[in-house]
Amino acid sequence: MPRCDPYANAIAERMNGILKQEFLLEQYLVKLPVMKELIKHSVRKFNVLRPHWSCYMRMPDRMHKQREIKIKTYKNSTCKI
Repeated sequence: MPRCDPYANAIAERMNGILKQEFLLEQYLVKLPVMKELIKHSVRKFNVLRPHWSCYMRMPDRMHKQREIKIKTYKNSTCKI
């Protein structure tokens, strides 16, 4: 995470919440390597199979490959260290 981005932690917490709520990852009692695989597959589903409101109900991977619609960004600061 960037040191000076005040939204970075919020984004990480949002992703953690999605993994817990939508993919029910809290309910698995498995060893760390298995959990890492579950998380990897969940993040792939999140980015490739799940439509997002912020992407005009497109999947993020498709949204980033297209050029017709401007991609929304929520960054509003330019931090210089």
